[in-house]
Amino acid sequence: MPHLRQRLSARWTRRRRGVPERGEVWQVDFGTVAKVRPALVISVHYADADRALIGVIPHTTSTRGSQFEVVVGAGFLGEGAFLAQGIQAFPPKYFMRRLGVLTPAQLQSVEDALLRWLGVTKPKEQRS
Repeated sequence: MPHLRQRLSARWTRRRRGVPERGEVWQVDFGTVAKVRPALVISVHYADADRALIGVIPHTTSTRGSQFEVVVGAGFLGEGAFLAQGIQAFPPKYFMRRLGVLTPAQLQSVEDALLRWLGVTKPKEQRS
């Protein structure tokens, strides 16, 4: 059962170290120019054999009314929107603190904007 042990090991390591989970919003250090800002964790967990990168969609206060900006009402977020076009990946060390978790419906709206931007369409049975 080495595969099960590896999966459990990776899961335990993520929980123990506080590695961000999909659907959570964290303060992320985007570097000196982009500053620290909220970002939605959009990627799935990485396994031991994967690179330790976490995909995020940044929250911006500089909105333009784009179809790829998703406004989400959450008490832990200020005004602004998640910008699907700004998707990036960071190692766990750039995640400062957890702000909160989106509801499944809120997460779905951000996922829909990301898929639209990527040109990916969902199969008919999965569309809402």
